[in-house]
Amino acid sequence: MNTLKSLKNSIILTGKIPFAGAIFAGILVGICLFSVAMPRVINADYANATNATYVAKAANEARKVVKTIRVVVTAYSSAENQTDETPFITASNKYVRDGIIANNMLPFGTKVRIPKLYGNKVFVVEDRMNKKKSDYHIDIWMPEELLAVNFGVKTAEIEILEN
Repeated sequence: MNTLKSLKNSIILTGKIPFAGAIFAGILVGICLFSVAMPRVINADYANATNATYVAKAANEARKVVKTIRVVVTAYSSAENQTDETPFITASNKYVRDGIIANNMLPFGTKVRIPKLYGNKVFVVEDRMNKKKSDYHIDIWMPEELLAVNFGVKTAEIEILEN
């Protein structure tokens, strides 16, 4: 009973509820934990969202095929073990996005299709691969490492399109 009386006197004298600080601290801790648990949005996410319509429009444009080449096709993501110290920036200094490929032979900006794997979808060469890789090897950027790993290694013909 004495504890209840001292609590009542504490509320009357200070005008504050003693547990208010504890409640506030609990809310603050909850917000901090929530921010740690939530995935972070980075510039590459915005680039992927805004450039998806660009790639879709480019895929629908009729383009003349200049050359067809048989290549090895693999995939990569922005995982640190698959890139350099700037995993969301390509060798051409652009943000990664859907429709980016890496190749050592074709100039930056070259548009290609991979009909066997992707139909009329247009890809753009904006990145480079390890110098050990053949010129006849392309690497498709994917947003998640698991997708890139599951893609595996394929052989296909690419159509180099007129710019």
